[in-house]
Amino acid sequence: MDFEAIEDQDGVRCSWNVLPNTRIEATRSVVPVSALYTPLKERPEQPPIRYEPVMCKVPCRAVLNPYCQIDVRGKLWICPFCLQRNQFPPHYKDISAHNLPPELLPRFTTIEYELPRRSPIPPVFMFVVDTCLEEDELKALKDSLILSLSLLPPHALVGLITYGTMVQLHELGHQECPKAYVFRGAKDYNVKQIQEMLGIGSSVRNQAGAPAANAPQQAFGAERFVQPVEQCEFTLTGILEQLQRDPWPVAADRRALRSTGAAMAVAVGMMESAFPNAGGRIMLFCGGPATQGPGMVVGAELKEPMRSHHDIDKEADRHYRKAVKFYEALARRASAAGHAVDVFSGCLDQVGLAEMKSMVNWTGGSMVLTDSFVTAIFKQSFQRVLDKDEAGDLQMGFNATLEVQTTKELKVCGMIGPGVSAGKKSAMVSDTEIGVGGTTAWRLPAVTARTTVGVFFEVANQQSQALQPGSRGLVQFSTTYQHARGDYRMRVTTIARSWAEGASPDIPASFDQEAAAVLMARIAVFKAEAEEVGDVLRWLDRMLIRLCQKFGDYRRDDPASFRLGPSFSIYPQFMYHLRRSQFLQVFNSSPDETAFYRHCLFREDTTNSLTMIQPSLMSYGFEGAPAPVLLDSVSMKPDVILMLDTFFHILIWHGETIAEWRKAGYHEQPEYENLKLLLEAPVVDTQSLLVERMPVPRYIVCDQNGSQARFLVSKLNPSTSYSSTNQYGGGEAVLTDDVNVSTFLSALSGLAVKNAS
Repeated sequence: MDFEAIEDQDGVRCSWNVLPNTRIEATRSVVPVSALYTPLKERPEQPPIRYEPVMCKVPCRAVLNPYCQIDVRGKLWICPFCLQRNQFPPHYKDISAHNLPPELLPRFTTIEYELPRRSPIPPVFMFVVDTCLEEDELKALKDSLILSLSLLPPHALVGLITYGTMVQLHELGHQECPKAYVFRGAKDYNVKQIQEMLGIGSSVRNQAGAPAANAPQQAFGAERFVQPVEQCEFTLTGILEQLQRDPWPVAADRRALRSTGAAMAVAVGMMESAFPNAGGRIMLFCGGPATQGPGMVVGAELKEPMRSHHDIDKEADRHYRKAVKFYEALARRASAAGHAVDVFSGCLDQVGLAEMKSMVNWTGGSMVLTDSFVTAIFKQSFQRVLDKDEAGDLQMGFNATLEVQTTKELKVCGMIGPGVSAGKKSAMVSDTEIGVGGTTAWRLPAVTARTTVGVFFEVANQQSQALQPGSRGLVQFSTTYQHARGDYRMRVTTIARSWAEGASPDIPASFDQEAAAVLMARIAVFKAEAEEVGDVLRWLDRMLIRLCQKFGDYRRDDPASFRLGPSFSIYPQFMYHLRRSQFLQVFNSSPDETAFYRHCLFREDTTNSLTMIQPSLMSYGFEGAPAPVLLDSVSMKPDVILMLDTFFHILIWHGETIAEWRKAGYHEQPEYENLKLLLEAPVVDTQSLLVERMPVPRYIVCDQNGSQARFLVSKLNPSTSYSSTNQYGGGEAVLTDDVNVSTFLSALSGLAVKNAS
């Protein structure tokens, strides 16, 4: 089965592509029935269809699809989800066996409808800018913001909030004299206070002095603060160019007073008052931790250190829980209003991403972690958020809702991805929750062509007799979203998977080990947010042992006889690397870095997620073409160049001999042209990765035994460590006490055959 071809057509990767037909058999299969779904996967060969979808009666509301039974003569169709008969609408009167609409053709299992309704309000972008920065940082940030105005569509609405010790909401309607509303940074402002102070919100609609008829529709009095780019570009550029560092004096032994929480409260309050249920993004540019007011992360005195993982685990940090609660409340309000929050941090120290992560993860926003606003990583990542497609539209969808329908044999356990529950209850909701459960619909305030959600199901069928031979379980994903152009669209994907008896060989043959590894990683990392990491690792180990017992081929109590079929052969290896990864091993990562890594895992597709779990390693040498090699210490040889891609870092590593030749300048001599080509080859290959990826990865060039070679060594399987003999030949010894893959697999096979009942 070609899983990647199915993904290209439908944007779906399922853990099992043939389903166990009873609940007990599904439980024994260990990995839950689940799917990775990319709602807006690019499909240029199938443009959207410009009419309304045909839907089943209330309460089902499933969309007409190729798996429906149709009666051409009676102009009827039977919904495969609820089995109700529905009449075709009048404009389908010419339907026949040879003249079918696209949604009934087998190749249109995924179809996109361009709906006739449009959003009355164009996309809204609210910049929230930290001014407690060094002069060069502030200048670089201002330049990036001014450049971004040319990347936004001319009709898009834009607003500006700057903050330091105080929070300033800038009026963009006065070109002659810049004007701003100033809020105290130490105070928490609720929505009602913000509406009364600014004179915005639905209450101003019927008052005297309400906005003129030519003002943006439904802006509810906010047109002074938020205006179309084409109207306010000159004014906004002027305000940004004249932006000064926060004037509040900072003593040598103190941090700058930074009111990030109050600024975000003002931004969220203004946006939800003026633009409820309209597509929008609040973009926070943050150069340090919040040190006063709501959402405070650390005290102003430098003698108080930033919290570490240890402090959070032991509840030793007095600000953490209060800040998390504050930002989660903002995240709920933003997602309920359909607005995404992006956080761009430019600071060598932590800025409080661990506290603010819910604002990004629950709203589908982007999180970018950089050392400085001067770096290319920040500048390129920010521009990439505002990338346009070939038609000149922003490559993002706004205010999306993802709904899942299933046939009666399946129930929905939950979703793990960048969204929140839409609170839609139905008979399809399972009592077992995985991730965000208790619903069959989720809100995704922002989606891109890469946004991928993991949806988990439960087989509800109790006895196998109830299923007829050859029957299939159906799942329909429907995503309604606001396109950047302003029109609403609906992407519908319907997938069917066959049922099989528990002992059938079709079930293990249909296992997609790559998708399963990513889905299990999402569950493990979701658990790690609330549970002890040690408990999560033990849970992962138990799941792996049970899977090997169920699908391995072995004689009891004979570890040497243990074999896994080709569908499962590399799954244990993925689990080995997941156990060692920065998602679960937080040692040597700050809470902010851990929040950033986990954020990326929850939103990327199968290929990128696998690269995060088990990085790819390419070897370049004189003996042949570049080739992928084992992620193993035996691959580190003095006469090769290695390229490591961890998704977050792209590293080029020069072996000792190659590095000496390069330092001696041999590659600059004409007779050593081959060395010059060898040095250039990995650099050329990395460029395509740097161009495609968001956020932009950190680019590292290092030599064997150099300090930055640690990024490579930490990811390798230590098959040659100081405590083991090298059975393969070549390679550098890794100084670690970690077990290697071989030892891990030996222990796994021993436990699998020993515990077998």
